[in-house]
Amino acid sequence: MSDDPRPVFGSGAVPPQDRAPLAVAEGVEKEYRTGGEVLRVLKGVTLTVHEGELVAVVGASGVGKSTLLHVMGALDRPTAGRVLFRGTDLFAHSDVELTRFRRYEMGFVFQLYNLLTEFSALENAMLPALIQRRPVGEARRLALDALREVGLTERVTHRPGELSGGEQQRVALARALVGRPAMIVADEPTGNLDPKTSEGVFELFARLQAERGVAFVIATHNLDLARRADRVVRLVDGRAVIES
Repeated sequence: MSDDPRPVFGSGAVPPQDRAPLAVAEGVEKEYRTGGEVLRVLKGVTLTVHEGELVAVVGASGVGKSTLLHVMGALDRPTAGRVLFRGTDLFAHSDVELTRFRRYEMGFVFQLYNLLTEFSALENAMLPALIQRRPVGEARRLALDALREVGLTERVTHRPGELSGGEQQRVALARALVGRPAMIVADEPTGNLDPKTSEGVFELFARLQAERGVAFVIATHNLDLARRADRVVRLVDGRAVIES
């Protein structure tokens, strides 16, 4: 048994919008300077993600979907505005404290999987627990449980190069789950997958949302999949428009 004191959220019986806010972006702006030019990507995005909610973020290529996810996941600081997590202003804290936040509260899934090629599926999935300094035996147990949840029990000893794209994305999701995050941000997680595999991965997100109560914020260009989320948020000209 783990002595992790963080709460485990509900099973999906309560509608996400009726739960407490988990992450709140308030007037978030983000700009990048290249030479003498300033590129304003986010221009005052406001978005609330509730506990256990699955939110899809859609929009044209280059509109700022990835940037928004990076800011909400504390991978990048906003130029202006703030992000509250359980009511706490994330970016009022130091980089060291933000590292701890990402380690214990957030999970990340990327389009290109970001798996270590020399490690097996099991070893890749164990990494967040080891970074949390859990005992190796516990890290192994958590990783095996997560790999079972994503349907990869028979592939735990395989390296990324021996897995299909869909299987690699499932390993990446298992890795994200191992740290028991309250929220997972997934940046175009089906972007490199065929339609059938994409649908399977998205259905897996929805099942884990219901079973674990973890919140998902998913950037995607696949509108058919996005419409299966609890809410769809479209980025237009650097601002968020709630579609449903």
